[in-house]
Amino acid sequence: MEKTLWQIYDDAQLAELDTLTADYKKFLDAGKTERECVTEVIRIAEKEGYVDLNKKDTLQAGDKVYMDWMGKSIVLFQIGEDSLEKGMNILGAHVDSPRLDLKQNPLYEESGFAYFDTHYYGGIKKYQWVTLPLAIHGVVVKKDGTKVNVVIGEKEEDPVFAITDLLPHLGSKQMEKTAATVIEGEALDILVGSAPLCGEEKDAVAANVLKLLKETYSMEKEDLMSAELEIVPAGKARDCGLDKSMVIGYGQDDRVCAFTSLMAMLHTENKKRTSCCILVDKEEIGSVGATGMQSRFFENAVAEILDKCGEFSELKLRRAMANSTMISSDVGAAFDPMHADVYDKRSNPFFGKGMVLNKHTGARGKGGSNDANAEYIAKLRHVFDENKVAFQLTEMGKIDAGGGGTIAYILANFGMEVIDGGVAVLSMHSPWEVSSKADVYEAYRGYCAFLKDMK
Repeated sequence: MEKTLWQIYDDAQLAELDTLTADYKKFLDAGKTERECVTEVIRIAEKEGYVDLNKKDTLQAGDKVYMDWMGKSIVLFQIGEDSLEKGMNILGAHVDSPRLDLKQNPLYEESGFAYFDTHYYGGIKKYQWVTLPLAIHGVVVKKDGTKVNVVIGEKEEDPVFAITDLLPHLGSKQMEKTAATVIEGEALDILVGSAPLCGEEKDAVAANVLKLLKETYSMEKEDLMSAELEIVPAGKARDCGLDKSMVIGYGQDDRVCAFTSLMAMLHTENKKRTSCCILVDKEEIGSVGATGMQSRFFENAVAEILDKCGEFSELKLRRAMANSTMISSDVGAAFDPMHADVYDKRSNPFFGKGMVLNKHTGARGKGGSNDANAEYIAKLRHVFDENKVAFQLTEMGKIDAGGGGTIAYILANFGMEVIDGGVAVLSMHSPWEVSSKADVYEAYRGYCAFLKDMK
């Protein structure tokens, strides 16, 4: 067996690894939704000297700015000495994760129980979400524009929520179903109450839930129509394993790459070339919508940067995009010996072996993928080797087993060089995912090297 990074790191690197991953767990806890992630990114970035782009009339080399888009996506820039039309070094990750969303008219009562009706978001195995302690995170926006932030289920004194399942004693027919149908999407409703409101004759349990929401959040039933409330696993990210070599937590796809990209952006300087970090919403459902990567928000942000640098023209904007290089910072599927039949051991990433580079993603015949050029991979190899960054060039499982995509192909549409690169994760898209601390640290080192030395 080849050596892992744990056998190579010196004491100073291990200490840096411990500090980084401790901060990473805090980031996971603070950002369980895309909105919370963006809020946390702004808090961290402003402490490091980044300024809202809207507050700057002009820009010059050395300026550090960010642009928040609808509170769900954000892009950060560190302006270099070279004209922006010569391109940028870009890291791009997504901050949305699979979850359950409340429907717009969610509250109902059935047989003495009050429920919130849900609609799952992204690719999930529905059976994984039953009987877990769940929390509610999100916002409620009232008709007057007042925004109420909601987090229920994370404090020790908070209640949590659950989706019930059938006991095995009565589950013989259920157990005959396939994994895809053993729990139906319409059965993923969360249990929110069972105590009736005194004096109410009809739907008294639901009425009591509404009373509590009004007392705690000044919410009326109609306010749920203009709410974005997400159901996520309750609880903090934790060390995993007796050796504490791993992190287990919700949303590591893709917040592990969002965090390491952000840290690299904050800790690395390239005086010549502009650096950029994109943290975007909606990747799990195709990067659609106003806050997804397929929207024009990033292109608009680059146009604003060019304008404030006194350089804007449509041609320079196109050149800036086409001359850029990017790592689409997204996770890979770590080899899992418990499910070895769907992996190709010669082409899959392993824990503790460094950051993951995927020349292409997509499914089966590379459908829906960006396929990175050999010339670009050679440049990355040079940068990583010069900085002693460990990396694995990999694919996602056996060819006919399935596949997946990232935001890489969207940025490649501008003509820029793009490759997928990130952290290998176990149990991807499950409520609790697992990553190697060594790989988290090595991805951070790789992103730093890319921002600093890619030309």
